[in-house]
Amino acid sequence: AAYRDILVEYFSAHRERLDEDSQRRLTSNPLRILDSKNPEMQTLIEAAPKLAEHLDVESREHFTVVCATLDAAGVTYRVNPRLVRGLDYYGRTVFEWVTDRLGSQGTVCAGGRYDGLVEFLGGRSTPAFGFALGLERLIALLIDLGVHPQPETAHAYLVLVGMAAERQGPVLGERLRDAVPGLRLQVNCGGGSFKSQFKRADRSGAAWALILGEDEAANGRLGIKSLRGEAAQEMLSEAEAIARLQALVAG
Repeated sequence: AAYRDILVEYFSAHRERLDEDSQRRLTSNPLRILDSKNPEMQTLIEAAPKLAEHLDVESREHFTVVCATLDAAGVTYRVNPRLVRGLDYYGRTVFEWVTDRLGSQGTVCAGGRYDGLVEFLGGRSTPAFGFALGLERLIALLIDLGVHPQPETAHAYLVLVGMAAERQGPVLGERLRDAVPGLRLQVNCGGGSFKSQFKRADRSGAAWALILGEDEAANGRLGIKSLRGEAAQEMLSEAEAIARLQALVAG
């Protein structure tokens, strides 16, 4: 609040140099003036009081810890005293991950802390952090850098037949992944007959198909069948299936 008042005082003294948007922001959110892209205002903005010079002790210590943590992790960064996020609920540290390889679309990822948002919406005070990432920009950057990640083949494909199985399948998939570290499990999405799902399972390259039908969903069982051999389908408990998958992942 103190820094906001300092900005209002500074920009008010130069009101005649503010464009229409900045004059409006002067009373609603003066911090956003710092984010103006108007070239005629850049000299005025550069001369504005810097936030880092007006932090309270707690905020300064917090930011020092953030920077020290980045240094320890070997992450290079540049402190930008004019960086402003477009949403007003951000507090403390905000960031942007930028590149000079994508022209005007240089911001790949941006976010920050918004510790007061949950409480503002009626919940309890909750520490919070989030970001938005431009997936297409990230892909374009990877292509430009010549990075082509190779997808790893799934260990198993979970076939879901029937409404009960479709409801339980995603949760079951998460339980199996939690129980078997390193498990690459593809869960069927989009319905389809038993036959069509088995074709998808085969095309996925997975070694095993896990089958959850109406009966299995009702009885806590899970079918398992090799997609790369002639072994007959087996019916296992979830614990037995986990043991089998652990052995598969272990090689």
